[in-house]
Amino acid sequence: MGTTEHQARADLIRAVQDLNTGGPLRIQDFPAPSATRESAVLILLGALDDVPAVTSALPVVSADRKADGSQDSTTDHVTADLDLLLVQRAATLRAHPGQVAFPGGRLDPEDGDPNDPADLVQLPAGTAQAAHVRAALREAQEETGLDPDGVEVLGVLPRTPLAVSAHQVTPVVGWWSRPVPVDVVDHRESSLVFRTPLLDLVDPQRRHNAEVQVSGPDFPRMRHRSPAFRIPREVTDPAGGDGDVVVWGFTGILLDHLLTATGWGCPWDTDDVRPAPR
Repeated sequence: MGTTEHQARADLIRAVQDLNTGGPLRIQDFPAPSATRESAVLILLGALDDVPAVTSALPVVSADRKADGSQDSTTDHVTADLDLLLVQRAATLRAHPGQVAFPGGRLDPEDGDPNDPADLVQLPAGTAQAAHVRAALREAQEETGLDPDGVEVLGVLPRTPLAVSAHQVTPVVGWWSRPVPVDVVDHRESSLVFRTPLLDLVDPQRRHNAEVQVSGPDFPRMRHRSPAFRIPREVTDPAGGDGDVVVWGFTGILLDHLLTATGWGCPWDTDDVRPAPR
């Protein structure tokens, strides 16, 4: 593991610890559902593969501007050597069709009881319920074909209630110590599996807020905004396709939290509001 990777791993551990100090993450402004189902997702980062970032440099965060109003840029950023595993859900699914997400899903009985005080695992960022870790790794393997033995689980983020889907989601943060080729395992579930260069995700020119109107059994129709990331199509689907792939919603909010907590994020125009993909 190189110097940059050591720094990235340490940043992630610190970020998980910091995010756990404030209780559940702020994801939605809707009332928490009365009944929820347990699920887990895997936020998996590792060394950049052979698909390079489209972004070549990031702006230097500085109060000093040149006479023409521009700023210098830099490629000396920890994210330049990292990528993130994502999946795009199949367009035929009833729930969240076509959305980009972290691999994951509901807990199965084989994963264990997420409330068992004796079923714990000690991780670099602290103690966690083992059932959530098992579920995140199992689901990721089923969706992408990754080898769970090649993943170092660093920690888990707080359980987060999602009112729209009536789920209680636990994000599991991992470091991909031994990457393997990944791809769609079941086309009924996913349309794409891809590794995204983090440099493209932190590029402020590729960020905006996505807006959608949603409703649920416990709340009326409400307007909801979430951080969004536009991923170049040549990164997600080198074989072809039109337009960027947009990460938004729950996944976009989680990613924004993590980039902020690690200190990897760059200032972006939060007044840039666009309709969420449909």
